[in-house]
Amino acid sequence: MQLKLKLTVVAAIAAVAGMASAQEQVVKIGHVAPVSGAQAHYGKDNENGARMAIEELNAQGVTIGGKKIKFELQAEDDAADPKQGTAAAQKLCDAKVAGVVGHLNSGTTIPASKVYNDCGIPHVTGAATNPNLTKPGYKTTFRIIANDNALGAGLAFYAADTLKLKTVAIVDDRTAYGQGVANVF
Repeated sequence: MQLKLKLTVVAAIAAVAGMASAQEQVVKIGHVAPVSGAQAHYGKDNENGARMAIEELNAQGVTIGGKKIKFELQAEDDAADPKQGTAAAQKLCDAKVAGVVGHLNSGTTIPASKVYNDCGIPHVTGAATNPNLTKPGYKTTFRIIANDNALGAGLAFYAADTLKLKTVAIVDDRTAYGQGVANVF
């Protein structure tokens, strides 16, 4: 009798736990940045920011359609390398994340944007400024920073109007970011 009671209690707890987890929906958010290599310190800061945002959302107890949502971050390293960036993007597509925050560099974001577009996954970058990112017109690609056209022009106007410079030297690092700003400036 004692064993039967214990089994009944265990079954009831399992059933309640099953109902509770059925009411909570997990939403995976991808994050990609260089967390290895020369720019790892930037990528780790970005990833930590994404993790903090996820924690804040989970602490708020977000519900959608009456279901409690639990957000999870799936972080990937692109090492600021376009090939590794597209591999990371494909991995997030295969994992069926709901959206992606990243990449950090234009050089990785541009090729990854096609992967996300093909998968139908929205992604937003807070750092990729090369105008070529949005030229294809992908409906899944978003940025929250001005592109190089606006940045380069703004810097040039500041140098001429505020600093009253007549002569400048432009040095860029030949990355997708450096070239874009330098060309517009």
